Amino acid sequence: MSAPPSDPHRGYAVGRFRPAAWLLGPHLQTLAGKFLRPRVQLCLSRERWTTPDGDFLDLDFAPEPPAIPGAAPVVLVLHGLEGSTRRPYVRLAMQELAVRGIRAVGLNFRSCSGEPNLQPTFYHSGETEDVAWVLDRLSRRFPGRPLGALGFSLGGNVLLKLLAENPGPLQAAAAISPPFDLAEGTRQLERTPMGRLYARRFLRSLLAKAEAKSELLSTRVDLGRLRQARSLREFDDIATAPLHGFSSAWDYYRKSSCGPLLPDIRTPTLILHARDDPFLPERAIPITLLGRNPWIQSALPSHGGHVGFIERDSPGIIRFWGEAEATRYLARTLDA
Repeated sequence: MSAPPSDPHRGYAVGRFRPAAWLLGPHLQTLAGKFLRPRVQLCLSRERWTTPDGDFLDLDFAPEPPAIPGAAPVVLVLHGLEGSTRRPYVRLAMQELAVRGIRAVGLNFRSCSGEPNLQPTFYHSGETEDVAWVLDRLSRRFPGRPLGALGFSLGGNVLLKLLAENPGPLQAAAAISPPFDLAEGTRQLERTPMGRLYARRFLRSLLAKAEAKSELLSTRVDLGRLRQARSLREFDDIATAPLHGFSSAWDYYRKSSCGPLLPDIRTPTLILHARDDPFLPERAIPITLLGRNPWIQSALPSHGGHVGFIERDSPGIIRFWGEAEATRYLARTLDA
């Protein structure tokens, strides 16, 4: 491992997470995170970029911070499975970045901006080429400006995998609730009643998108089997794997999980993950690997659920610790 600077994290120390007393369970944190986050209204400008393979990606740009127009750091925000830049956690993160003097850019993965994409392929937990291409374009569009990225859940896995493979122009990164081991995460969702409930919600959305592109998929995917899929693993086995060059769902999970790649990261990176995350068993958190890489600073609180991390600062005041800590870290390491 190459030696990092004496302090790659610029003196940042993770703040302690104090979960709201009425949200101690993992499912309460997870569900409350979905329903209690504010619907932040942002003035975003959308741009459609044509990809090298003839598809498109929709990006949403926040305005330039007024204090330092033309010089502020830029951070790319990546959403989770079947999310988009419209999700409250993405909008809240973009607002927090703006408050800290950073220009946020939200990327909608293929098929996630409200319109089916043009190619048979979609996006998946290990697909890093689109993100690398976007980051390269951003670095050329904003020359000389510090560039970072923030990923949630699936977006966090994509980001950490990219950092290990080829970080390109990235100078700092943060990941919230990344699924370090996709196979273990899938088993976790299949073995518990609440897990199956979460998975069914994702599956309905994925199947609807596949149905909308059935003509494109008909020669690549067994649509009859796909329509009968009852789990995310079956969807990945029937659709994700063959569409993206994997031999099976398990092959896809093995090659796309970010956990084994953590030792290869050489970019200042913050990782926030709750030990009670209902999407991943605690035994699958690579605690040793996280502790051995000085380029990574991590916080693994006992509670927090999946992209939950809800605190109660004072009566009537709710704080979303994940977004606050991740954006504070990025502002520090990017010198915002």
